[in-house]
Amino acid sequence: MKLKLPQVDRRTLLIGGGAGIGLVVAFLAWPRGEPRVLEAAKGEGAFGHFIRISPDGRVTIAVPQTETGQGVWTALPQIVADELGAAWEMVAVEPAPMAPVYANGIAGEEGWLDGLGRLRAWELGRDGAARITARSSSIRAFEMPLRQAGAVARAMLVGAAARRWGVSSGECDTVGGAVTWRDRRVPFGELAEEAAGQTPPDETPLRPPGRGALIGQSLSRLDLPAKSDGSFRFAADVRLPDMLYAAARLAPPDGRIRSLDRDAAMKAGAKQIVITDGWLALVAETSWAAERALKAAGVRYEGRDGGVDVRQRCQDLLDGGALDRRISRGDYDAAIEGSRALTATYWIAPALHGGLEPMSATARLRGDQLEVWTASQAPEFARRGLGVEDARLYPMPAGDSGGRALEADAAPIAVQLARRLGKPVQVTLSANGSRTHDRPAPPCLIRLKALPAGSNAPSAWKAEIATADGFGASLARLTGADAPSTLGDLAGAVPPYAIANVAVDSAAVPVPFAPGYMRGYPGSALTFATESFIDDLARAMGSEPLAYRMGMLSGRPRLARCLATAAALGSWDGGGPGSNLGLACATAFGSHIALLAEASVDTDQRLAVHRLVAAVDCGRMINVGLIRQQVESGLLWAFGQSTAAEPEVSGGMVVASPLGLPRLKGTPDIRVEIVASAADPGGISGLAPVVLAPAIANALAAGTGLRLRSLPFVPGSA
Repeated sequence: MKLKLPQVDRRTLLIGGGAGIGLVVAFLAWPRGEPRVLEAAKGEGAFGHFIRISPDGRVTIAVPQTETGQGVWTALPQIVADELGAAWEMVAVEPAPMAPVYANGIAGEEGWLDGLGRLRAWELGRDGAARITARSSSIRAFEMPLRQAGAVARAMLVGAAARRWGVSSGECDTVGGAVTWRDRRVPFGELAEEAAGQTPPDETPLRPPGRGALIGQSLSRLDLPAKSDGSFRFAADVRLPDMLYAAARLAPPDGRIRSLDRDAAMKAGAKQIVITDGWLALVAETSWAAERALKAAGVRYEGRDGGVDVRQRCQDLLDGGALDRRISRGDYDAAIEGSRALTATYWIAPALHGGLEPMSATARLRGDQLEVWTASQAPEFARRGLGVEDARLYPMPAGDSGGRALEADAAPIAVQLARRLGKPVQVTLSANGSRTHDRPAPPCLIRLKALPAGSNAPSAWKAEIATADGFGASLARLTGADAPSTLGDLAGAVPPYAIANVAVDSAAVPVPFAPGYMRGYPGSALTFATESFIDDLARAMGSEPLAYRMGMLSGRPRLARCLATAAALGSWDGGGPGSNLGLACATAFGSHIALLAEASVDTDQRLAVHRLVAAVDCGRMINVGLIRQQVESGLLWAFGQSTAAEPEVSGGMVVASPLGLPRLKGTPDIRVEIVASAADPGGISGLAPVVLAPAIANALAAGTGLRLRSLPFVPGSA
């Protein structure tokens, strides 16, 4: 069944069918306000902050994280349904309301906001601003809180049923959306309101893993049917009464308008032209008319001069020696004294997100109440950035899986236009405009040094890194703080091997554009360098690359098992000259992955990837199907990133270029093996991009003898 687009004060839910049933209605969450706790209508029961049960037995899960295609609107409800004993076909999802309880706990544990100052980071974490979907953290942050919420709700439902029957709660259980005792059964919906009115128990034991029968299953995605038939709603799909449409163009940094044909724009359908220091917007009655008017206007900006050689700037920092020691293990300097280390340098160019969804936002001002609809991976920061104390921001799903939606750049424009025009306004940047105003992953120049020790692990290892902090820059813009002058996370700079003496030195590079957060970064850049260098060290010592790695993984059995599994399933042949096979492995986001790649360069000097075999250990599995999807899609996304042309930067902005997405014809055969584990769940969405590039580079080095040390790959160059 399909529902018409709801009115803005209604709330409709995405309802998933059980294993392949797909009972799905169109989705768009329109909160009925902005409560500080989960609301319940008459007859419903609200259990804590995450669960609401209606009289018909539907279990609605409030999900704090943004759906970016990673499946979080399926995996998180699946955790609750398993612990609660719900029937999957009766589970629904809606975005959680804005409240501190929905903050991402991983943000504090991993110090995402520490660059803003410890006190400021603590305050933001306390008041819920750190509700951020990033760094493969959704399952890691919310698995335990959601299990606990499900367990408490289960205990309250069981207690209500046990009182009805006059039996002990310990004799009852929940299964398939009902409380059971012997041959008796009462559905959740009949108990919900009564149970929710009871005092929650002080302590409630969790089910043993697997007891609820849903965890680990490849349950159908709740969002898949709506995405398949086009009824799933993104930010540009919002429709409000009397709404106007605006096409916008942002100014380059320190730029100004050089020319604009107002008459042509008005003839093309523009009703109004709004110009500010930072942007220009043409407003019309339809989105097509607005975009047509913008094109007719022939807007020309002039910005600051470019001409900055970013790679040379990075090189100067490395050569100048003004690096900070970030990581130290053992005594690298003493170990290397009197010896000559092997050295290699790797360059990772700035990278665009390559998302298909253009930036869009809708704003409406009714009296003093401001409402905004936009995709945002940090909705509380986005809301505060609107400058209105009680603004209501409705976070929409994001159509860009790469991380661009961490910053909702279109929202402030929509707000200003709605204020000026007195009507709801939807502003959208064109596909080219969205790419031009992308926040690229920053460049990275890495110089690695190692002192080989025969077939054993290197006795010393050093990484010298010049880059910028893209994630920190995004967070700084979200909070109105100064751009970070130091680097944040450098995960991946130290390989996961038993090396006694390690040093990591780094310097923050000022770049001529605004860098931003990207999925898997900086681990993908740093692991490209480290795993490529490990391969070179093995070959330089006359060692077989798999055996060389395995010999250094005695303290990391989970990663070693992944590596052995990928090699076995991929028919690893030793990686000798001409084999076309390469290996890479990594630990990231609490998970482990190994990848075997088969790649070659054709006669036209084009890169061809024939096979990818991945083995993944992400701890306790929530949804096997989602894990496979994320690894496969992550590999393909990273493949596109590794072969897309390096973006040109002019006047502080990226010059729009074709997306460069992989084509179906060139898609490699992909096999994903999931290694069972009882460990705590790890992240998965950013895992595969970490190992894709080094595995391909190692395969090409084996097959051609040529080591590619730059990303994106340019076959035929070193």
